[in-house]
Amino acid sequence: MNGQPLRVDALRNRQAILTAARELVAARGPEVGMDQIAAAADVAVGTLYRHFPAKKDLIEAIAADLVDGVGESLDAVLEAVENGTSSGLDALVALFRRVVIDLRQERLFRLAVTGVADESLREIQRRGRAAVERLVAAAHGDGALYPDVTADDVVLLLSAAPVEPMPEAERRRWLILMRRALTPP
Repeated sequence: MNGQPLRVDALRNRQAILTAARELVAARGPEVGMDQIAAAADVAVGTLYRHFPAKKDLIEAIAADLVDGVGESLDAVLEAVENGTSSGLDALVALFRRVVIDLRQERLFRLAVTGVADESLREIQRRGRAAVERLVAAAHGDGALYPDVTADDVVLLLSAAPVEPMPEAERRRWLILMRRALTPP
């Protein structure tokens, strides 16, 4: 784009394209055609290409949205702990569910992460690590974690999260097991 703000209709078209692309790529994989994405977004193929000259550009835009979503999730759980509406442990579990379970199992997220610039990925990792450290400290303050549980332990659990799609009941079970690993009886 030329750096100028988008008109309302152009912004609406761009969002429709991103939404359609996210749904189609998640359902059918990255081989879905740009013409199929344009049709699903109810825009002309030329409109799609004006916004995203190549599929790579479209995937990168989706990746940027997903990265922003991870950042928003981190901010939300930290805010909930800071304003007292969530315990440190509940916030850790919410973070696990959103960032690890929901996103890691999304085909598009796995595809997008490979397209995220190293600097963006490092920033999310840095923010994630800082959030985990604060949440672990809050959970220790609540007496909700084993005393020897560290942020490194939580990061290890995060990295061991399932990456293949599974039914919701199995996701809930994984979260229960994760919580048991961290908390005293």
